[in-house]
Amino acid sequence: MNLIEELSWRGMIQDIMPGTEEQLKKEMTSGYIGFDPTADSLHIGSLVPILLLVHLQKSGHKPYALVGGATGMVGDPSGKSEERNLLSEDILQHNLEGVKKQLEKFLDFDESNPNAAVMVNNYDWFKSLNFLDFIRDVGKHITVNYMMAKDSVKKRFEAGNGISFTEFSYQLIQGYDFFWLYKNHNCKLQMGGSDQWGNITTGTELIRRKSGGEAFAFTCPLLMKADGTKFGKTAGGNVWLDASKTSPYHFYQFWLNAADEDAKKWIKIFTFLSKNEIDTLIQLHEQDAAQRLLQKTLAGEITQFVHGNNGLKHALETTEKLFAHQTAPAESLSENDLENMEGVVKIDYTLPGDGIDITTFLAESKIFSSKGEARKMIQNGGISINRKKVESLQMTVDGDMLLHKKYLLIQKGKKNYYLVKAK
Repeated sequence: MNLIEELSWRGMIQDIMPGTEEQLKKEMTSGYIGFDPTADSLHIGSLVPILLLVHLQKSGHKPYALVGGATGMVGDPSGKSEERNLLSEDILQHNLEGVKKQLEKFLDFDESNPNAAVMVNNYDWFKSLNFLDFIRDVGKHITVNYMMAKDSVKKRFEAGNGISFTEFSYQLIQGYDFFWLYKNHNCKLQMGGSDQWGNITTGTELIRRKSGGEAFAFTCPLLMKADGTKFGKTAGGNVWLDASKTSPYHFYQFWLNAADEDAKKWIKIFTFLSKNEIDTLIQLHEQDAAQRLLQKTLAGEITQFVHGNNGLKHALETTEKLFAHQTAPAESLSENDLENMEGVVKIDYTLPGDGIDITTFLAESKIFSSKGEARKMIQNGGISINRKKVESLQMTVDGDMLLHKKYLLIQKGKKNYYLVKAK
């Protein structure tokens, strides 16, 4: 199975330029994807482009990861309804370093290999290019009519928001990236999300008009959850690839909690399991969906890919301690178990000697933002302390409840845990 066939059955191709598959069959081809350094960590929305580069390299081609030091200063209007805040150089540089470290975990950068991955920063070629040179050597090749026809621009005008010249120029800047990589690294392929199709084709057009060359492209679909919500977002915000921002336990839980329909799609995209293995898993899952075999396999595979064996081990251990033995008393958890639980929010709290009422305790410890929210959750049966459901709003939290004379294990809802350490 060639690269395009592999990505197609996995549901990872939406748009493809004619001749792309033939080019990839013909020779080792250099291809790139750009990563936007808006934060010092990538999130799971970046996993699809990362996996595209991994598949490209596994197929014998040469991946380029472009970190947008220059484009990060401008802002991409694709998929945005309004202008975003621009980043300072200091913040941008900090973010670039974080993103680079993450990409190095997933791709083989060993220069002794002919298809070793290469990291590039578009600031390196834009820093010496002045404005007059750019509009003369790049701008004259692409008409305003061509740029206005792009969906990312049209949607902004149709919404009545307009677009600044800064963001309007983004497609020229990204197009120039492709031209520069084509000219200096013989890079003939660009990949990205389907919202990038307009920017990508501007690059292929610039290569054709400016140098008479031929370049290729394909995009992958933008993911949405089965319930219509945005992929990668939770009630707590982004799911990050950095373990200090999203713990391996919470990362694992995101995938474990996938709806059946999402899990059937995601296991093809986010794992390297073969078609036969996945078909068998889906069949077994449908025989007994309650076992959540599909979700467990998906969560295990992608957690190991992002966080390694140790990260997966910690995620499984925490899941086991929190969920598998919920009928066992909290007193069976050792002090070491409690202290080393990953994915549990840890809170220091001064517990009054004569105790405190439950709603005040939950609000003061910041488990809830107000007593009213805490009261409502208790009335709905959604709070447990030390694995015992709180049945009464008149309950007093006091020193007699402390595990090992210092801890309270609080469960809010089904999946949110807090370890309160009393002072």
